[in-house]
Amino acid sequence: MKLIVGLGNPGSNYLGTRHNAGFEFIKVLKDKIGFGGLIEDKKLKSAITEGLYNNEKIILAMPLTFMNLSGEALSKLKYYYKFEDKDILIVYDDLDLPIGSFRYREKGSAGTHNGMKSIIDFLKTEEIQRLRIGIESRGETSNPNINTSSFVLSKFSDTEREVFDRVVLEVVNYVKNNFLIQ
Repeated sequence: MKLIVGLGNPGSNYLGTRHNAGFEFIKVLKDKIGFGGLIEDKKLKSAITEGLYNNEKIILAMPLTFMNLSGEALSKLKYYYKFEDKDILIVYDDLDLPIGSFRYREKGSAGTHNGMKSIIDFLKTEEIQRLRIGIESRGETSNPNINTSSFVLSKFSDTEREVFDRVVLEVVNYVKNNFLIQ
């Protein structure tokens, strides 16, 4: 059994923003592996869908606690389903990576990402697999002077959206070939 969690912020005003890269990834992945719609589970503070892929139960989740409290939802998911840390993958945006890139790590610090900081605080470990999707484009295709919080909560330009959508498909294939195999 595996758990894949995409980080983001709930609510229509955050749709399509850079900070919701993890949510967008989950939506594409669920479609590519043939899972049904996401259903809100108030007890688990997440929208979830589950199914079998390669004869293994997979749960996809999007925490509905807002980014900075992602650990609260992940903790509930982990203990409710009794996941081991090695069977959890977190997918989220990364301001330190250029748009169009992604990076996988088996463990490590949260860096500057408050969602991962929350997860590490709640789970009391840095031994969580993560896949970071690059969103940085300031000075190339977006305003170089925009502050960080405004930038991550802004929507992609049309050009950036094409690059982002392409890398999300690459990430989906990476996850299918490296995490969703027995």
